[in-house]
Amino acid sequence: MKKAIKRLWERARSLITDKKFVGLVLVLLLLSPSCSVFANSLPDTDQDGVPDRDEKQVYYTDPESPDTDGDGYSDWVELNHGYSPHVVARVKLENSDYDRDGLNDAMELKFGTNLSLKDSDGDGYTDGEEVDHGYDPLNSEPVKLAKRIEINTSEQELSYFLGGVRRGEFLISGGVPGMPTPKGHFRIRNKHPRAWSSYGLWMPYWMAIVDSGRFGIHQLPVWPNGHREGEEHLGQPASHGCVRLGLEAAKFLYDWTPVGTPVFIY
Repeated sequence: MKKAIKRLWERARSLITDKKFVGLVLVLLLLSPSCSVFANSLPDTDQDGVPDRDEKQVYYTDPESPDTDGDGYSDWVELNHGYSPHVVARVKLENSDYDRDGLNDAMELKFGTNLSLKDSDGDGYTDGEEVDHGYDPLNSEPVKLAKRIEINTSEQELSYFLGGVRRGEFLISGGVPGMPTPKGHFRIRNKHPRAWSSYGLWMPYWMAIVDSGRFGIHQLPVWPNGHREGEEHLGQPASHGCVRLGLEAAKFLYDWTPVGTPVFIY
């Protein structure tokens, strides 16, 4: 029986990859005795592989229906492949905002908010508004969530986090060999909308990460004649050690980041 179920599951996965309707194969799989494993040995009334507790408190799906949105795919299958179990159309969680609160469903799951309720903590502000302004969407008091920035020099990528949740990432240009971006634990020391570099160019949206002001995060630099440097180099080392960002990314991060924000570079 277990070998047969395994074969059915492998067949179902291949159909999902081909974006075909899984139909009877998935029904047989999800109704098999092994489904208790998928439900972590917790009560699972509709036998869809998602425990009743999680359906009620995490995903807000119907614990009495294996297919909440009636699209032919079980809640378990949709969730484990990153799709919304609330929308008939095949919509990814990051592209779905079921309660229309300005926070996509993937982020709601990460923050632990209610996918079906605009204002999870009942404080009069939507979950999206609170997260956008850095507040805890699960606390009716105006509590700010901690921010941090992480920079992966190997991948030439900067990520920004709110309350431990990765909110997004941007391509960067770090230091070239011989003038590498320093690695370690830093903080945003100061900010300036248009700093002047000793190399003879402007560094818009400057955020220093060391006391000396030698290294920082900034927008692609601009020469006095107006020429902007490095637009074609994002995603690869190109600077004298600073972390360069694209135009929109630098403006966004500058506005989002308060002085004192931790910066981890590795």
